[in-house]
Amino acid sequence: MSILYLIKSLTYMVPILLAVAFLTLLERKVLGYMQLRKGPNVVGPQGLFQPIADGVKLFIKEPVRPSTSSPFLFLMTPLLALMLAMAMWAPMPVPYSVMDVNLSILLILALSSLAVYSILGSGWGSNSKYALIGALRAVAQTISYEVSLGLIILSLVIFTGGFSLHMFNSAQETIWLLLPAWPLAAMWYISTLAETNRAPFDLTEGESELVSGFNVEYAGGPFALFFLAEYANILLMNTLSTVLFLGASHIPSAPELTAVNVMTKTALLSVLFLWVRASYPRFRYDQLMHLTWKNFLPLTLALILWHAALPIAFTGLPPQSL
Repeated sequence: MSILYLIKSLTYMVPILLAVAFLTLLERKVLGYMQLRKGPNVVGPQGLFQPIADGVKLFIKEPVRPSTSSPFLFLMTPLLALMLAMAMWAPMPVPYSVMDVNLSILLILALSSLAVYSILGSGWGSNSKYALIGALRAVAQTISYEVSLGLIILSLVIFTGGFSLHMFNSAQETIWLLLPAWPLAAMWYISTLAETNRAPFDLTEGESELVSGFNVEYAGGPFALFFLAEYANILLMNTLSTVLFLGASHIPSAPELTAVNVMTKTALLSVLFLWVRASYPRFRYDQLMHLTWKNFLPLTLALILWHAALPIAFTGLPPQSL
């Protein structure tokens, strides 16, 4: 039985890790061509084996730990980051979920909230002022933008009438939620950029002032685990954006078509992530906080009231009974 569980776990995690590896290659190639250079093109045909070479290099490097750091926190936080990044994929319907729960969207939000502890623990455990400042920035940034993400999801739940991701698929059989709720979609996408610490919101890894931020003391295998967790979260957020706003269009008779549909939309959103990184400079910290607390928060609250009041005004019935 234990061997069977091990095989199931590997079949669940290996495709995600492979997708993460080649997302790093895609990022380097896309950014290279946007900056009029080639990107990786030496290791393998057109640089195809570069992610494998990078992974082998990182995991065979000697792990270096600062003598004044906390041994337990320093070593456990990269593992916690990767474990949470893998666990968040369990309820995703792509096309079938590994763990089918009724409140799947809340489970993903809860696990995403826990991910901030891995960054905070790594910054504190490193016993470095640059790592600690980066970790504190990450905590403030994640908490701030999770408020917007939660309110946007609450507004979408009013649309669909349920917290299950399968409910979102059913609700979008005729029309994508992107069309009637495009302001929410725009705020959601920008908030996912901030939630995953991507440019222009990468203040937790500000090389110009923090020398790489919370992971400055990490090298080799532990750094690779942080790297894998970050890119797994990017793919997860784009897959979640697809399910919430672009309709996974589940076809029971042809699950492979559903998988291709989700993968295509996720890939396009991921390329948009890379395009944003190539186009925009990093925000100042006050701009980052101003955007979420003084722009997104009032807008999302107003839209929640609008979406809740509109069905009652026209029909006299609450949204869930329509």
